[in-house]
Amino acid sequence: MDDTAIAQAVEILAAMRRREAAPDELPESCRPQTVADGYRIQAALNEHHASGDAGPVAGHKIGCTSRVMQEYLKIDEPCSGAMHAANIVEAFSERPHAIFHTPGVECEIAVRLGRDLPPSGAPFDRAAVADAVEACMPSIEIVDDRWSDFQGVSTPSMIADDFFNWGSAIGAPIANWRNLDMEAMEGVMFVNGEEVGRGHGRDVLGHPFEVLTWLANSLASRGRGLRAGEVVTTGSLVKTAWCEPGDEVRIAIEGLGETGITFTA
Repeated sequence: MDDTAIAQAVEILAAMRRREAAPDELPESCRPQTVADGYRIQAALNEHHASGDAGPVAGHKIGCTSRVMQEYLKIDEPCSGAMHAANIVEAFSERPHAIFHTPGVECEIAVRLGRDLPPSGAPFDRAAVADAVEACMPSIEIVDDRWSDFQGVSTPSMIADDFFNWGSAIGAPIANWRNLDMEAMEGVMFVNGEEVGRGHGRDVLGHPFEVLTWLANSLASRGRGLRAGEVVTTGSLVKTAWCEPGDEVRIAIEGLGETGITFTA
């Protein structure tokens, strides 16, 4: 893709974030044809948002790491997006439902990095990325379906739009995660007090750190790295739940605790 097409795509995707549009796909003139093109647009979109109220990129989300989400989205490989500082919110925060197109929630294990994982260190393995993890946390990824019908949108276009991400509600950090069985820990999600799904750490590529390994190597292939202090959410243990005004969401992950988000009317 040339710079003109990338700029056109960024303009459309930025308008979607402002709730000025909900297209069913990017137009052919700026539609990414490959995953690599999708990430090129995403990088330009992240630069655009970093210069505004969203603030700098402060973390990353990874989608389609569990069978339940791969089957739901009909995508059989992980995809990543960026999270901006303003949209990584505290546990049990409130956000107006009206700032979203169609908000959804997912139950995830998140990590915070204690040191950099630069592209020069690739290829990474699970031991290498685990050594860089400072803390683990429960996380509700807050997604936003900004498309008129996401089922008709190509994977590269979804990637260009940060793969649905809006941000995350992050719980308290657990520094002694090495004492926890990350594969066996169970996560449960509730909406208005009713259970809507549950899963285990092993459901995301066998182990959350396998997901982190995938991200570190994927970024390295694009000449980028992970930085100390960044938060990474490792993919939903449950199917996405779409939320209405007034919905209260809570997740509980064994060994990590709880977090929540309320979509005020």
